[in-house]
Amino acid sequence: MACVVSRFMADFCLLLFLLALTPLSEALRFDVQSGQTKCISEDIKLNSMAVGKYSVINPSENQPLPDSHKLTVRVSSPYGSSIHYADHVDSGDFAFTSSEAGDYLACFWTLDHKPPNTITIEFDWRTGVAAKDWTYVAKKGQIDVMELELKKLEDTVKSIHDEMFYLREREEEMQEMNIATNSKMAWLSFLSLVVCLSVAGLQLWHLKTYFERKKLL
Repeated sequence: MACVVSRFMADFCLLLFLLALTPLSEALRFDVQSGQTKCISEDIKLNSMAVGKYSVINPSENQPLPDSHKLTVRVSSPYGSSIHYADHVDSGDFAFTSSEAGDYLACFWTLDHKPPNTITIEFDWRTGVAAKDWTYVAKKGQIDVMELELKKLEDTVKSIHDEMFYLREREEEMQEMNIATNSKMAWLSFLSLVVCLSVAGLQLWHLKTYFERKKLL
C-alpha cells in the first residue's frame, strides 16, 4: 500500500513539474474583417497579474504595413472600466493587476475599408503564473536553473490551489443565485395563482349578480 501511495505521489509531482515547464498559454491568431469588431474574454480572479501583447501580421513582409491595417484596442474590466486603450496602432502591450474578479474583455476594432480586407492579429494574453517574468526573477535573485524550476512549481501549485478556492466561491455564488431565482419564481407562481383565483372569483360573482338581476336564478 505504501509503495502504491509513493508511486502516486511521484507521478503527481512529475505531472506538476511538467505543468511548470509547459507554457500555460499560447499566442492566439485570428482574422478580423475591415470595419468589424472582435472581442476576447478572459476569466481572471481577484488580485491576479495579467499581461498582454498584440500585433497585426503584415501581409507583405518586404513592404511597410498599410494604413488600412491599423487597430483600435480596448481592454475593460467586468464592470466596464477601461484598463488599456490604443487608437490607430498596429501593435502594443498592456499589463495590470485585477481589482475585480470576472470576465475581462479585449476588443479589437478595424478601420472600414473599400474593398473589404482581412486583418490577421496575433494576441498573447497571460494571467497568473504564466504572466510572471521568470527571466527577471532569475536575474534578480541570482538563482540557478533547478531552483528556478522549483519556484515555478511552487507558484504553479499555489495557483492551482487558489484557482480551486476561486472556483468553489464561484460555485457557491451560482448556487445562491439559483436559490434566489427559484425563490422568486415560487413567489411569482404563487402570486399568479392568487391573481387567477381572484379573477375567477370576480367572474363568478359577476355572473351570479347578472343572473339574479335577470331573475334567472
